[in-house]
Amino acid sequence: MIRNANEERVHTSAVRVKTWLGTGFRPQVAVVLGSGLGSYATGSARSISYDELGLPSPGVEGHAGRLFVKEVGERCALLLAGRVHAYEGHAFEDVVFAVRTLAMAGVDTFVVTCAAGSVNTDYRPGDLVILRDHLNLASASPLRGENVEAFGPRFPDMTDAYDPEYRELAQDAAREVFGKPLAQGIYAMMAGPQYETPAEVRMLRALGADLAGMSTVPEVIALRHMNRRVLGLSCVTNYGAGVKDQPLSHNDVVGTAAAASRRFTQLLTAIIARLPKT
Repeated sequence: MIRNANEERVHTSAVRVKTWLGTGFRPQVAVVLGSGLGSYATGSARSISYDELGLPSPGVEGHAGRLFVKEVGERCALLLAGRVHAYEGHAFEDVVFAVRTLAMAGVDTFVVTCAAGSVNTDYRPGDLVILRDHLNLASASPLRGENVEAFGPRFPDMTDAYDPEYRELAQDAAREVFGKPLAQGIYAMMAGPQYETPAEVRMLRALGADLAGMSTVPEVIALRHMNRRVLGLSCVTNYGAGVKDQPLSHNDVVGTAAAASRRFTQLLTAIIARLPKT
């Protein structure tokens, strides 16, 4: 079988993942843990570095660069503790390399999490939000260039990029854990690494965005291209520029996400317990 270079790289890493997991081992879900949310991997059965699997390694604080196996009730989850970002200088094919690898290794369901700033003034730091749609304002796509038929079609549909059934499942989990549903918002991806200006935040609000960040969208596009089901969850870590009279910093982002980790852990555990067994 003749593969292009990117497909060959992903296939090689997928084989490494399956070899590391062992024969007959098939996780029900993979979770991408965003900035400051890596503590969900605590108590995992085992882990391996991205380097050993041939995955690009992140270079940003709050992104460990390890793949964990965790038993969550009767489900088994793979946890990607950290991601690489385009603003680090990575090509988009590297930004989505890890999720493509796990999809090729047999994972059908993904929960993609992130830290984000609030554009919607009703959202406060520490809030958890279910993503229902996105705006790709990074001026790029992981699907640009030659299409890999083994991944998916040339022109994939993004109508339900964030699975409606899984969003309702997440709301059921939130009602059980918190006694009320969560907000469902639209996430806007900006190129970064600089934070948005007050004028850009006003623009995003006018476009209908509720949240702004520098990740998530490429992975969701790549996973939908591969016909995987995706749930998006965001932790609001700061107000967007101009919403409050205060400067923005990555330390605050990581700190706020860490402070919300207990609620995030409760919600994610309840969500995974509700996912269909595969």
